[in-house]
Amino acid sequence: MTTPMAAPTQIFFLLLHRPLDFMGAYSNRWSLSFAFGATATKVMILFSEGYGPEQVLPQWAHAIVLFIGATEVGLSSYPFFVCLSTRFQIIGACLGFLYTGTWTVVMIVDIIQCPHGLVVGEYEKIIFYWPSLLCKVFLLGRFAYIFVQALRVRLQMDLNQEETSFLELHQAQYVQQLMKKPPTEQPPKSWIQQKVYEWDPLFQFPCRMICMGVLAMICLYMVSKGDLLFVHVGHKIMWEAALEQLFTPISCIVHMPLAHPAGVWTATTFTACLTCVSYVFHILACYRKHMKRLWAGQKQFLPVMFSKCSSSQSVVTIARYSGWQIAYILWGYLIIHVVQCLFGVLLMYSFVLPVKNGQGVEMVKNLGIGILTLCIIIGFILLQVLIAARFFLQPKILENDKEKPLALDNRRGFQNFNYFFFFYNVLLGLGSCLFRLLSSIVVGAWLIARIDRTIMPKGYEALDMGFRTWIGMLFLDHYHTNPTLICFCHILVLKARERPQQGSTYYQHFNNATGKPEVSKKSRTRWLLLYTLLNNPSLSALRKSQ
Repeated sequence: MTTPMAAPTQIFFLLLHRPLDFMGAYSNRWSLSFAFGATATKVMILFSEGYGPEQVLPQWAHAIVLFIGATEVGLSSYPFFVCLSTRFQIIGACLGFLYTGTWTVVMIVDIIQCPHGLVVGEYEKIIFYWPSLLCKVFLLGRFAYIFVQALRVRLQMDLNQEETSFLELHQAQYVQQLMKKPPTEQPPKSWIQQKVYEWDPLFQFPCRMICMGVLAMICLYMVSKGDLLFVHVGHKIMWEAALEQLFTPISCIVHMPLAHPAGVWTATTFTACLTCVSYVFHILACYRKHMKRLWAGQKQFLPVMFSKCSSSQSVVTIARYSGWQIAYILWGYLIIHVVQCLFGVLLMYSFVLPVKNGQGVEMVKNLGIGILTLCIIIGFILLQVLIAARFFLQPKILENDKEKPLALDNRRGFQNFNYFFFFYNVLLGLGSCLFRLLSSIVVGAWLIARIDRTIMPKGYEALDMGFRTWIGMLFLDHYHTNPTLICFCHILVLKARERPQQGSTYYQHFNNATGKPEVSKKSRTRWLLLYTLLNNPSLSALRKSQ
């Protein structure tokens, strides 16, 4: 029985409840992800600085205005997460259903009264609002389901209530697998498991990663769709004029009529979007791979300067990562789109337009000359390697050696070889330098959306704030969600709960006369240690010296 003051008290504690667990939450992940999806329109408005005042503000005040706008978005979305995460399920489901239903009705009325917009034009709000509207409809169904389940428990119709524990089932199964002897032969893997993704039932992504993926996909849809419609519907003439003005110098240089670059921009919209979508899934796969390596004690994949991470920095990265990753995905889409469009225009002026204008033979001739020149340059580079291997290295020590030893032979010829190739290598170095610059720009722009790997050279990884955030998040997750550590703590908690119950039986050994010898704890611990070291010889090197 609940007292008359129970409901107001539950509502009060509901307001003070945490919205969601960013650390070790594995339950209710998709519901919280759809709650983030319901806020996608607000996030995009915040991304475009739409929450700022209309009057002109000084430059220094923009950061404060953005913080206030982000706080407003957080407060307006706070009830979604609190009502999903609270342990007062009946009150939370009722309030969550009413709040979500109110926002759903407001959004539907707004779409019906004014379906068009100023950026794209006709049916703008329908195109951009339907993902958030669909997420709100899902939340309505979820709150109704929570209410029915909680009501069944309250009426004692469903007594299958499991005891809550911080040890998840998949974590316990992971530790059990570690205790088993590994199989001598691994089962064959399919092509998808080898090249694309291999499902691991003993690993689950935390709520933070699933929410990041869902919100990033919805925001990416809005940006790419707005990009596509802006070009073809809203401001087609203005956009084509801007692109023609941009590529007119290229047309004058190659002496060809100006093509329509808007078509290239449209085609690369889909390729850039698919690239960023693949990045979202690849980031999740890298998170699982990195976490399993850290659980196994392997830190070789981390840069040397990140082998130890500041505790305060790691704590901040949990709050920072999800928002930064979404922003990196959106900015990465725009940058990748521009780079792919430039490559598309380059291919168009190099191959498509010459054939279209009747200059196919000349294009093939120029292409052949360029390929021949490149082959000659590569041939000279390979020739130096072959000459060095044939004349300037001592023979193999053993016949089955793969390579010759790094020991010079024929030193006089080697010095002449260095002298005569010195001047030619200066010219090769110029081309190699330009190729290095171009490849760095392309790879850096291509990987800008991926926060799981740095685009900085070795020794300068600390300048990559996104990668530092990724490393700090990995360390905090490793220390707080390690299955072995959590399982150990779970056993300690169970033993602590059993001690008061066994207190009365501690002295029963003095009363019984079984005749069984007593075994000291120290001897038993040493025996277990010996048994563990015999089954795990690699642990002997990790023991502390006494």
